[in-house]
Amino acid sequence: MMTGLRLSELETAAELVYRYLMHSAPESWGSHPWADWAMNRDRWDWNPGVGLIAAAEYGAGSAPEVMLDVEMWTKRNLGDSEKRKVVNSIAPFAVFPQLYRATGKDFYRKKAEEIALWVVAQATRTNEGVFEHTVTEDASFSGQIWADTVFMAVLFLARTARLAGNEELAEIAMRQAVLHFRALQDEKTGLLFHGWNGISGDWMSAARWNRANAWNALGVPMIYEEIGGLCSDSELLHELRDRYSHLANALIHCQNDSGLWPTVLDRPGFYEETSGSAGIACGLYKAARAGWVDESAAASSADRTVTAVLDLIRDDGAVLGVSGGTPVLESVEAYDEVPIFPTLYGQGMVLLLFTERMRRAGTANV
Repeated sequence: MMTGLRLSELETAAELVYRYLMHSAPESWGSHPWADWAMNRDRWDWNPGVGLIAAAEYGAGSAPEVMLDVEMWTKRNLGDSEKRKVVNSIAPFAVFPQLYRATGKDFYRKKAEEIALWVVAQATRTNEGVFEHTVTEDASFSGQIWADTVFMAVLFLARTARLAGNEELAEIAMRQAVLHFRALQDEKTGLLFHGWNGISGDWMSAARWNRANAWNALGVPMIYEEIGGLCSDSELLHELRDRYSHLANALIHCQNDSGLWPTVLDRPGFYEETSGSAGIACGLYKAARAGWVDESAAASSADRTVTAVLDLIRDDGAVLGVSGGTPVLESVEAYDEVPIFPTLYGQGMVLLLFTERMRRAGTANV
């Protein structure tokens, strides 16, 4: 259990992380060539989308000023959402069910259902029936399944399924989560590879990338929170739980003594990466609450991560130790070369972790 001093520090850090996420100025972003991509909130894409999802989680329930920030961001950037519909640009829509509940504005409900219909009917699928990972950048990954998609698009489907009470949509979301596990999980270790190439029939560089595992360690319990009671396919639920438990146990066992995870999970000498570590730990908390993993082991692991991450928050709220945007790279070694700088998704994943830890302590907004 956290001491009062440490809990107070956590609450202060969460507010700082939130403020930097939603209100930081360009002069604080640093001089890296990717700084604008990393921290510019005014784009409709996965990076600001992850931050937005976190902000809404942080503000849900008893912080209307935070939800106002979320709604104002949405209004400011919604016009860009029509420019290119791809898996990665779906992420910001995941807050629409929450905005509908917070404001009662029917627009958010209708828009969520419209986008969900587009994803189900028109998003490109691989030969395995899985959503192909598509991006807003001028790049194609034909036939590829990436771990990222579960958080970027499937979470949105699950939330919209719950909002609409749509059992068919709930089953589609649950099945996509299972199909991603089937394609990406290393049956021997339980860990997930970053991506699968259905055309060449391999995991490409076969990197067990930290943040790829985090998107699922975190995203799957969030999906289950939304539709666990709505999906009636018990076999699907059973498989998802078994595969997730295998992943969670593997993650706990490869955690570094510091409380963080290396950027490639089976390469302990690679640098430790903050955003993926935060996502994994947050997922462990959520999975423990759902009864999917051993409470003691999961909480002990995640508590160590919280302690480590608290020491990585800059005075202005920027999260340190976050690796830049990372496609499936040409080699495992290349992951250790990805540059580090603050990002919106890094702020978001840490904010989600802190929010979940405060929830366990009974002090969060949610």
